[in-house]
Amino acid sequence: MRPNDRETPSVPPSALADLVLDRLTAAYREATDPVRARSAAAYMKDVAPFLGLATPARRALDRGVLADTPAPTEGDCAALALRCWELPEREFQYFAVDYLRRHVGRCSSGLLPVVRHLLVTVPWWDTVDLLAAHTVGPLVAADPALARVMDEWIADEDLWLARTALLHQLRYRDATDADRLFGYCLRRADHPDFFIRKAIGWSLREYAKTAPDEVRAFVTDAQDLLSPLSRREALKNL
Repeated sequence: MRPNDRETPSVPPSALADLVLDRLTAAYREATDPVRARSAAAYMKDVAPFLGLATPARRALDRGVLADTPAPTEGDCAALALRCWELPEREFQYFAVDYLRRHVGRCSSGLLPVVRHLLVTVPWWDTVDLLAAHTVGPLVAADPALARVMDEWIADEDLWLARTALLHQLRYRDATDADRLFGYCLRRADHPDFFIRKAIGWSLREYAKTAPDEVRAFVTDAQDLLSPLSRREALKNL
């Protein structure tokens, strides 16, 4: 499957995913908190149902779930993520996001179609932003040819793919491709959606920690094109 293929990836067989999912579903469902679940779902605009697990408690459960499990292959990572995304409650998807972040170094560009599916399935900022910075970003850094896929995503009608393209360099610092970053910001500067305008400002604000003069100059030159929100976010710390 090509990295920009729009087909739904198939779930590869994985004994590790079988083991982890059995442990995970048992541990998470036993710890359900209905009151917290309703509050969390409302906070996330009811994008998905929740089990009501606070993050520290959830990660404590994760340590038990993953105890004595072997290091995963790329196929294991893909299987686990896709199967977590098939479960309705959001905490299972949080587990997958954390797992991919931890093991992305074991994966190749072949994982990108899987991540694309995660980005556009039950999408919201809580999963998209972490996948962008901590999974897509490292995959592109490891295989610069994937930058061409980011060039496709920035133009995509799906705002979450475009947001991912804007945010994938968040942690690059000195390795940031400034021309690509600035070009993406200009390309989507007139986008009407809050999440794109916010991502433009956020990506510039992060790069400003490394290259403040360049970001300030870019925002000045593009001030008539960038939205007030994007400009304000970009210059927040300058």
